[in-house]
Amino acid sequence: MDKIKVLIMGAAGRDFHNFNVFYRNNPRYDVVAFTATQIPYIDDRKYPAALCGEFYPKGIPIHPESELFALIKKHKVEEVVFSYSDVNFNYVMTKAAQVNAVGASFKMLGAEETMIKSAKPVIAVVANRTGSGKSQTSRKVIEILMSLGKKAVAIRHPMPYGDLVKQKVQRFAAIADLKKHKCTIEEMEEYEPHVSRGNVIYAGVDYEAIVREAEKEADVIVWDGGNNDLPFYKADMIITVTDPHRPGHELTYYPGLTNLLMADVVVLNKIDSAIPENIKTVRDNIIRNNPKAIIIEAASPISLDSPEDLKLIRGKRVLVVEDGPTLTHGEMKFGAGIIAAQKFGAKEIVDPRNYAVKSLEETYRKYPNIGTLLPAMGYGDEQIKDLETTINRVPCDAVIIATPIDLRRLVKIKKPTVRVSYNLQEIGKPDLTDVITDFFKKK
Repeated sequence: MDKIKVLIMGAAGRDFHNFNVFYRNNPRYDVVAFTATQIPYIDDRKYPAALCGEFYPKGIPIHPESELFALIKKHKVEEVVFSYSDVNFNYVMTKAAQVNAVGASFKMLGAEETMIKSAKPVIAVVANRTGSGKSQTSRKVIEILMSLGKKAVAIRHPMPYGDLVKQKVQRFAAIADLKKHKCTIEEMEEYEPHVSRGNVIYAGVDYEAIVREAEKEADVIVWDGGNNDLPFYKADMIITVTDPHRPGHELTYYPGLTNLLMADVVVLNKIDSAIPENIKTVRDNIIRNNPKAIIIEAASPISLDSPEDLKLIRGKRVLVVEDGPTLTHGEMKFGAGIIAAQKFGAKEIVDPRNYAVKSLEETYRKYPNIGTLLPAMGYGDEQIKDLETTINRVPCDAVIIATPIDLRRLVKIKKPTVRVSYNLQEIGKPDLTDVITDFFKKK
């Protein structure tokens, strides 16, 4: 029987995972290409033969998603597999209609088909949208596990933007490992908060190989999800984080709604800064769609490194730098930096758009609704340099850095700077300690 010709639409993460666990050694299918979007500098290369298995001795080409329809016609593609996340339902179905119109079927693999079973207990932390607060929730889960005497090892959703063969299995246990693995800013934002606390975190490309390594040193695996993607591992507990700054998105984004429906625990985050009406909307949607889930209310309070930093904000013209993906495909209009500027009395938030250069200028063109914030884009040395140049061109009194890592380590900022931090603060009962303690009692 002829093999079914498949094209996988992705963004250097879920697409590679779907291939590895479902298609790589499957004789029924022939994956002719990947397409790439969302993340810059990942198209026009190959998924390497060393990771492809016996059926793909030349590797698999990765093309820009703009070439999707031409590729379907050229290769007579029969199935297109949608394999990236944090997009609204209208976007997904528009892609489906377009793919159908050129003669191919449109497919999304289910959770059970793509989840790997671990020999150790797995607690998965996922979300409805990028920027909901997964990272601080994952860190809180690990702190609780440590307090219970468990050795917790985190595994992070993939961000393989470099040499994919070298990135097959990555282990981060010290800040030096970030340099060793040539991490982008986005990668550092996820790994550094773990290793700076003495935790171990794995990531990479081949998540079967990754979990087998992590199991050697872990009592418990904590899946630290990316975007609003599904867990890569079969989880014993799923914790889904929701964001009342974007009420209703928990029901209209893919695959965030799936995460809500699968959740054992739902964290209703940011109730300290969201308006009550939006908090109620999200809570009602949780109860209506997953009435069995335990709801934990939480805040993400902000703090400054020093009380003296307050003088650099109050009455000043400030530039706010926020986490890149949260502002781009996450569609957030503001984050901790804006909240800090407002709370601590900034005179003005300076609009950086007229001062952006090169790749940052292109980011604003692609995501015109970012507004008066600067996304900390840094997918390579060139883009990090563009970020540095843009920051230093903005006429402001001070720069508020609201990224998970300290950007001052990577870029030379010629103005006074203030670092804003934020952690998960649970409010009321039950809390995560209660549900995790109960989980192990039942185990």
